[in-house]
Amino acid sequence: MAAVLKLKNILLGCAAAALAAILVAAVYLSGSYAVFAGNGGRLIPIYSVGRDDKHISITFDCAWGTDYTPAILEALEKYSVNATFFMVQFWAEKYADVVADIDAAGNEIGTHSKTHSHMPSLSAEDITAELKSSAQAITNITGKQVDLFRAPFGDYNNKVISAAQSCGMYTIQWDVDSLDWKDLSAAQIVQRVTSRVQSGSIILMHNNGLHTAEAVPVILQTLIDRGYTFVPVGQLIYRQNFTIDPNGRQQPQG
Repeated sequence: MAAVLKLKNILLGCAAAALAAILVAAVYLSGSYAVFAGNGGRLIPIYSVGRDDKHISITFDCAWGTDYTPAILEALEKYSVNATFFMVQFWAEKYADVVADIDAAGNEIGTHSKTHSHMPSLSAEDITAELKSSAQAITNITGKQVDLFRAPFGDYNNKVISAAQSCGMYTIQWDVDSLDWKDLSAAQIVQRVTSRVQSGSIILMHNNGLHTAEAVPVILQTLIDRGYTFVPVGQLIYRQNFTIDPNGRQQPQG
C-alpha cells in the first residue's frame, strides 16, 4: 500500500510539474504579437532582442529640457548612428523645433506618454487616450506614424501593454540602463553601458542627463570598435511572428 501511495505521489508531482511548464511557456497572442504570459498571465514588453548579428539600439527618453540634445545629435551624426527618442507629449510640443531636428537627422521617435504618469494607475481608456494623443502630437510635427511606446518610469502591467497593443504599438523597455539621470560621471556612464551590452541590447539614456552628452561619443566609438552596429529600435525588433521570454528577450517564432 505504501508503495502504491508513493507511486501516486510521484505521478501527481510529475503532472504538476508538467502543468507548470505549460504555464511558463504560455504566450499571449494578439494578431502578429506574441507576449510572454507566465506567472499567472503577466504580459512582458520587449527588453532586448534575440539576435546574434551584434545589432543594438541606443535610446533617449525626453521629458525635460534640451540643454544637451544638440551635442547628442552631433555625436550621433559623427558616428553615423540613428537612435530612438521616446518623447512625452508636453516635451514634444514645447520643443517642436528640436523634435523636427531629431527627425530630420534620421532618428526614430516613439511616444513616452502624454503626461509621464504612472500608467498602471490609469484606466485602460485613459492609457489609450494618452498613447493616441502623444502619438498624434509627434505625427503633427514629423508627419510620421508612431508605433513604439516606452512607459514612464518603466512602469507597466497587463493593462498598459494591452492598451499599447490595441493602438498598434510595441512596448519597449531596456536591458542596459545607463543611470545617467542619477548624474553619474561620463566615465561611470560609459563603464555601465559598455560592460553590459550584448547582441540585441536596448540601451536606456536620457536627452538631458548632466553628463550624457559627454558619454555618448565614447560609448558609440567603443561599441563600434567592438563590432556592434547601432540601429533604431524599429529595425532591431521583430515585428511579427515572435515570442517574448520571461526575461523580456524577444525571439523569432518558428
